[in-house]
Amino acid sequence: MTVKIGFIGTGRMASAMIGGILSDGLYVKEEIIGCAPSENTRSRISSEFGIKMYKTAAEVAKLTDFLVLGIKPVQVKPLFTEEGLELGAKHLVLSIVAGVKIATLMGYVPDAKIVRVMPNHCCLVGEGAAGYSGGPGVTDNDLMKVKSVLNSSGLAVEVDEEDLDAVTGLSGSSPAFMYMILDAMADAGEMYGISRDKSLKLAAQSMLGAAKMVLSTDRTPDELVDNVCSPGGTTIEGVRVLREAGLKNIMIDAIKASIERSIEMSEE
Repeated sequence: MTVKIGFIGTGRMASAMIGGILSDGLYVKEEIIGCAPSENTRSRISSEFGIKMYKTAAEVAKLTDFLVLGIKPVQVKPLFTEEGLELGAKHLVLSIVAGVKIATLMGYVPDAKIVRVMPNHCCLVGEGAAGYSGGPGVTDNDLMKVKSVLNSSGLAVEVDEEDLDAVTGLSGSSPAFMYMILDAMADAGEMYGISRDKSLKLAAQSMLGAAKMVLSTDRTPDELVDNVCSPGGTTIEGVRVLREAGLKNIMIDAIKASIERSIEMSEE
């Protein structure tokens, strides 16, 4: 059976993508391979997903033209200059390496087709949000392949590469902000006698439901707020408190700070 995709690096994010691909039925296990220098990692990934694992990236690159680059930024240069990985025009590389630009990767493999992706860690539960951008030579068919892989573990949107720093703040960092809101909601539930466990479940399900309402309807967030609020009712009082406290500006500032830090890291 032909190998359809290979993973160079099989950390948590790459593992989540493998799991999503298999769960979605996009590829079967025989069509997926990966590599890791650690024998323990190779054994664990092979046992968990049933895919064939190799020790080096070069072995994987020989067996498939579609590669997911899922290593740490500091490992990029040694991969090409010390391990001697060579990629040609036939290779499509989906890079999830944080902060490493397409031009940087093309400096090592000028003939390869690079698609840079900013995923978020919610892909671990099949609800990821990713932005992706194709470099020179990347075709519409290439982008369709990439989108199919990303959509198998969540939702993906195409953006310009210069917008990926904004994606980092908007969807890469924002789950942490949502967790903080959920924690506060659970605290409030506890204050009024609901157990921590039940409070957190109710809060999380409410956030999940609200997100699905946005994604599944044509209504704007403002319209949905209005739909929940009744004149003189409970919700409108809570909304008043949040507006007076400046919730909107606080969230904008938090995302802005994350974006600015992402820009700084890319420049470094």
